[in-house]
Amino acid sequence: MSNMIEVDGKLIRISPKDSHKIECSTDGGRSWSQRYNSSSVGDFEDLTDNGDEIIATTSKGLYSSKDGGRSWSFRSR
Repeated sequence: MSNMIEVDGKLIRISPKDSHKIECSTDGGRSWSQRYNSSSVGDFEDLTDNGDEIIATTSKGLYSSKDGGRSWSFRSR
């Protein structure tokens, strides 16, 4: 399982404090900004870089993001 991945030179992670949030770092992890925050997809459990999209395993199923984790679309249960 991966709570953090690198995409286009940026680190993307599941927030260690709130699993409904995705955070981004552009400085190698020294600082983090919120990229996504919603309980609508459930708790984020795992992130995978799938080339042109990020795949997330959540408590509500599989979701994908094509914009670096800013928005998520349901894929399957």
